[in-house]
Amino acid sequence: MSLTPIERQTASGAIFDQIAEEIVRGRLDAGTALPAERLLSEQFGVSRPAVREALQRLAQVGLVEIRHGDATRVRDYRDASGFEMLGRLLFSADGGVDTDVVRSVLEMRLAIGADAARRCAQRATPEIVDALQETLDAMVRADSDLHELQRLDLSFWSGLIDGSRNIAYRLAFNGMREAYEPVGSLLTQVLEAELRNHGARNALVAAIVARGDDAAEAAARQLLSSSASQWEAALGPDT
Repeated sequence: MSLTPIERQTASGAIFDQIAEEIVRGRLDAGTALPAERLLSEQFGVSRPAVREALQRLAQVGLVEIRHGDATRVRDYRDASGFEMLGRLLFSADGGVDTDVVRSVLEMRLAIGADAARRCAQRATPEIVDALQETLDAMVRADSDLHELQRLDLSFWSGLIDGSRNIAYRLAFNGMREAYEPVGSLLTQVLEAELRNHGARNALVAAIVARGDDAAEAAARQLLSSSASQWEAALGPDT
């Protein structure tokens, strides 16, 4: 494991970043014992409390297991971590976007979005419906501004997820949004067809108003698949 001294003021955060990167890139295998706090503090050039705080954060996100009286060991993040890891996994070791992770997010987005639309048609309150219609109207008005459409699109889906009244979907959406927002500007052109598909979004809102759960699910699938060809071109073949 190659470590470098910490120069930033937020030492624990920098330690967390370095060790997390070693783990998710496979440079630290599951089961590997990390050096003791004293050794880590010497290698990083920081205090032991800073190291201890970083290790606790790593344990909270499922990257390491702390056992009192024993070494802190690396865990397999695929078994132990949650949505908070998506943002880190989106980028490959060379700084590029990991297409396999992006594809995984897209598949989950389609699955959750379609079912959330069905649930929203069954459960949405009048206030939710009004908010969705207002956001749709704003998107039509902002048609020439793709960045504004991206912002409104997140608001639209946030409202629809709220309308589904499914807390698991809400938390999943939060995780996907957190992973998406840092790279959103890179995806503007890829998402253009979807962002400007006001017809599918209008059909979706109309189905929710009519309590048509099948129609809402179908409209959501159509909407979320609008940019499928652009995604395929950007990501390459599914291997």
